[in-house]
Amino acid sequence: MTPSSPCAPLNDPTLLFTNAGMNQFKPIFLGQVDPNSPLASLKRACNSQKCIRAGGKHNDLEDVGRDTYHHTFFEMLGTWSFGDYFKEEAIDMAWKLLTEVYKLDPDRLYATYFEGDENVGEDVEAKEFWLKYLPADRVIGCVAADNFWEMGDTGPCGPCSEIHYDRIGGRDASALVNADDPDVIEIWNIVFIQYNKDEKGLAQLPQKHIDTGMGLERLVSILQNQSSNYDIDAFQPIFNKLAELSKVGPYEGKLGEEDVTVKDTAYRAISDHIRTLSFAIADGAVPNNEGRGYVLRRILRRATRYGQQILKAPPGFFQELIPTVVDTFGEAYPELVEKQDLITEVIAEEEQAFSNMLDRGIKYFSELEAGVKADGGDVVTGDKAFYLYDTLGFPIDLTELMAEEAGLSVDVKGFANEMEAQKKRSRAARASAKSGGAPQLELIAEQTAALSDSGVLATDDSFKYRWDVELPATVMSIYGPDGFLEKGSAAQPGDFVGLVLDKSSFYAEAGGQEADLGTLRILNEAGDVVGSFDVRDVQSFGGFLLHSGFVEEGSLEVGAVVNCRVDYDRRRQVAPNHSMTHVLNAALREVLGDSVDQRGSLCNDEKLRFDFSYKKAMNIDQLRKTEEICQKVVADSLPVTAKTMSLAEAQEIDGVRAVFGEVYPDPVRVVSVGDDTSIEFCGGTHVSNTAEAEAFVLVEETAVAKGIRRISAVTRDAAVQAKKEGDKYEALVAEVEALGVDTPDLDKQAGAVRKDVDAAFISAVVKAELRARIEGIQKKANEAKKAALAQRVDKIMNVVKQDVEEAIAAGRKTMVMNVDIAADSKASQKITNAVKKIAPELAFLGLSEEEAGSGGKLMAFALVPDSAVETGLKADEWIRATLEVCGGRGGGRPGNAQGQAPQCSDVEAVVAAAENFADSKVSSGVQ
Repeated sequence: MTPSSPCAPLNDPTLLFTNAGMNQFKPIFLGQVDPNSPLASLKRACNSQKCIRAGGKHNDLEDVGRDTYHHTFFEMLGTWSFGDYFKEEAIDMAWKLLTEVYKLDPDRLYATYFEGDENVGEDVEAKEFWLKYLPADRVIGCVAADNFWEMGDTGPCGPCSEIHYDRIGGRDASALVNADDPDVIEIWNIVFIQYNKDEKGLAQLPQKHIDTGMGLERLVSILQNQSSNYDIDAFQPIFNKLAELSKVGPYEGKLGEEDVTVKDTAYRAISDHIRTLSFAIADGAVPNNEGRGYVLRRILRRATRYGQQILKAPPGFFQELIPTVVDTFGEAYPELVEKQDLITEVIAEEEQAFSNMLDRGIKYFSELEAGVKADGGDVVTGDKAFYLYDTLGFPIDLTELMAEEAGLSVDVKGFANEMEAQKKRSRAARASAKSGGAPQLELIAEQTAALSDSGVLATDDSFKYRWDVELPATVMSIYGPDGFLEKGSAAQPGDFVGLVLDKSSFYAEAGGQEADLGTLRILNEAGDVVGSFDVRDVQSFGGFLLHSGFVEEGSLEVGAVVNCRVDYDRRRQVAPNHSMTHVLNAALREVLGDSVDQRGSLCNDEKLRFDFSYKKAMNIDQLRKTEEICQKVVADSLPVTAKTMSLAEAQEIDGVRAVFGEVYPDPVRVVSVGDDTSIEFCGGTHVSNTAEAEAFVLVEETAVAKGIRRISAVTRDAAVQAKKEGDKYEALVAEVEALGVDTPDLDKQAGAVRKDVDAAFISAVVKAELRARIEGIQKKANEAKKAALAQRVDKIMNVVKQDVEEAIAAGRKTMVMNVDIAADSKASQKITNAVKKIAPELAFLGLSEEEAGSGGKLMAFALVPDSAVETGLKADEWIRATLEVCGGRGGGRPGNAQGQAPQCSDVEAVVAAAENFADSKVSSGVQ
């Protein structure tokens, strides 16, 4: 029994989710399994796999809730044969399990087989094997869409045989097979993987495999005599809890037109979606805006909308279902119990964020629906759907669902056009980058089998752990974009090809470490160098190392002798980064706790990058302690050793760490730093002593996704340079700190230093500390400016009072005054209050430059009594007319208004404009 792999395959970027039990066995089917991997010796397997089908090719999201048997999360029972038994044994086992173990009624079972097409003939074998157990009218030939399985557009594939069950019985249901009838359902699919598909068509695989899958929920519904998957015991606790939270009554099992209020659809969808989110988050995935994360966000938002709008459940209801899921499934899947707090935290945060927008979105859609129907239409336009998506966070499928409930459709093409316009620049940039790269060469099952059949052995790469060697090797095969080069053919200068050698000193990309680069020197029979091959990439496929690159000089044929010349100077930059990644992993567990799990890494000649599970940003003390631990390990000159041992023995080592979801070879290599600083499974290249790293600087800590953080760091010369830069900026900040608070433009000087520090390549710890010190300088400078301004305002207030009193004595009704208050809004309020108190019938407009004579920001504020408003002088109009001279804007009410201009080089012209406007409105004029 093979354990279920995670439903979120964190180490397989080609999959959004684990959507079938065969995913973890994909390297076997592709012929790419490492000869030392436990998978290499596997002949048979069975398991119950956690699966999610939402997004991508296998997507059941749109059907969930509408019927009784679709799910985004389900458990897939599976059996496999890898080059062992085939069709007859697989069919025999299936029949025995269903009829003798599960004791299903044989008269209710139907079997399908592939009827053949222009590419592949009828699967006569499967048909005849089924006829041993079933009458001919219940062995049904079907088309490729139903009975020919493909992993993708290319790769392993083959005919399949489905077993269907008639829930009703006592009748001939053969016409209902594959007719989407809820009472005649497929329960098991047996796939006969016997072909490989490529651009040229189909070819027989060297080994034939069996891959079977049976949905646990469907099987249980039959065994428990329930007509719906949602009526089985696994869903009842969730339904009961949801009924407590709902205000529209319990689940009644209605479908289609009978489910008028969509209540039961909502029950089914929510109960499915809470399982999906819980299992996915427990396995390391989190909702976000990309890839699988966005699929999870869509699922959560669908559930939230169903619950709050349809079931009238309160905001936050969705997270209340988590304990029920954990109680129901936690015994079989203990990761749910272990990660319950994380699941709750992530869902609660996501649910709250969307709940804040949900009411607005529902209101907007209701108004949109009313408008569309009032105009006699039935389509939600693409721009409206895009507004719901872009502004209110409604995924397009959620908008389509709401539209369908309202009897409308959505202009999906128009939505796509809006989305395309938004993404045009970034897409063009990505396309440009992609087209500039070299071809991607990959060996799959057909190629690895061809190599084996021709007597080519797996590449001996044991030399990759040696340093400064020039290893002679023989070219065993040459593979190009069009396939293997035929015997006698040669790769010429400029050709991009992949070389399989009998042995190699190059490290193939693995475990987050980039591949070695270098050169292959082409030798003649006399041992003289007659050409060269530039190695751009090295990848391992089923134990065969493919050295991809360009022929620079000479030519290459199979059988040619080459000297492997690894760029060891580059490797000397990579190795310390890899070794210190192990140290960083250990340091993070020491600082943040043992719950920290590795979520990815990258080690190259420039930096090391480490992704890990943690719920929030690390604070400065945590960053400092982490960096200090790593720096101490470098300073302590600890030995770095590697030992190869059996996987079972290695797993017993106290404190050993392994990457979540990774499959390790047996035997496995164990790399240790010091006695117990770090012990990890690792096949990478490392330094022999931590002193070779020379220095360590943690340069960045940031978020990758919800619950996933990323640290970037450097070693050797880059770290030494980062330290020097840090020292330089520390001295610069100290100089600014030493300046007196009355230094002119101190805040601006500090701001300029802050910009330089933000852009500097220095320790993240030093950067955070310098930012805090700069903020302290700016705070002191601002406080000094405020104190100086307060003194200035006191003096200005005396001048204003004197000038206003003189204006009143002269019988003036309006007044314009340039006041030196540094464009401070609080000071302007003091002035208007004083004017109002001294001269309640005076219309007053004040102007103030942020910095006198600078030509910069100008502020205007006006106060107009009711008597002046009645004669036509309004404060808002006065402000606008005044600032129009220098391109400023303003607004307010007739009695008071404010405004500003970003730049003003002629304040006197603005004063004149203000006076002229007032003069035109008030008959007494302005003096």
